[in-house]
Amino acid sequence: MNRLSQTFERARLTNRPALVGYITAGDPDFEQSFAILDAACGAGLDVLEIGIPFSDPTADGPVIQRAAQRALRAGMTLEKGIDLVRRLRRRHELPIILFSYYNPILALGADRFVAESADAGADGALVVDLPAESAEEILQHAQPSDSFAFIRLIAPTTDPARRREILRQAEGFVYVVSRRGVTGVGGIDWHALENEMQELRKETAIPLCIGFGISTPEDVKDISRIADGAIIGSAFQRIIEEQPQTAVKAVADFITTLGTAYH
Repeated sequence: MNRLSQTFERARLTNRPALVGYITAGDPDFEQSFAILDAACGAGLDVLEIGIPFSDPTADGPVIQRAAQRALRAGMTLEKGIDLVRRLRRRHELPIILFSYYNPILALGADRFVAESADAGADGALVVDLPAESAEEILQHAQPSDSFAFIRLIAPTTDPARRREILRQAEGFVYVVSRRGVTGVGGIDWHALENEMQELRKETAIPLCIGFGISTPEDVKDISRIADGAIIGSAFQRIIEEQPQTAVKAVADFITTLGTAYH
């Protein structure tokens, strides 16, 4: 079993959702970003998504957009994001996913991206604007020994036929978008989401994780009833934005608080 499958199996055996945390790389700068990520890994995250900042983050809400702008101004790049993975892997065993738009990967080269990410210890990538039908552009460069997963997204607007195909190809886990819109903005229709999750369960045994709009222990508790993991993103970036001097401790404390949802 690879790190992702081991992680979701441990969460299942303890009857809780995996905590998946998205944190923008390089916000507010490289060294403090590493300290924040390091603290998050040690505080109880089950899976870390390292967000690669991009100048036109169409799927992200204003909080993550501002985080990306701060990181880009500080000189953050995809190559430096991979270096963060390498440094974190020396200290932590949790799965690490690189979350990016395709433009930075295309600029670096998909072959180089996969090779360097896998060598650094990344467990996979989620490329938000690369359709599942085009995943081979990245996966063709992965070696069987890499255990490098291409994480798929399913949105409320995904039609049934395409959803079945995405689930057929899925590996690692599936990122289920809780609602229409961008990250960190708007509420969740839990009844509709529960119905969607029941339909997805009929079609796949791959772990299903819910993201977009998840920010409180109560949200995590609600997710524990219907999904294998809760993905939190904008809430972390809001802490970093509002408490830059104490962000390392504040992020770690927030993760501890999220963990109270299932204790």
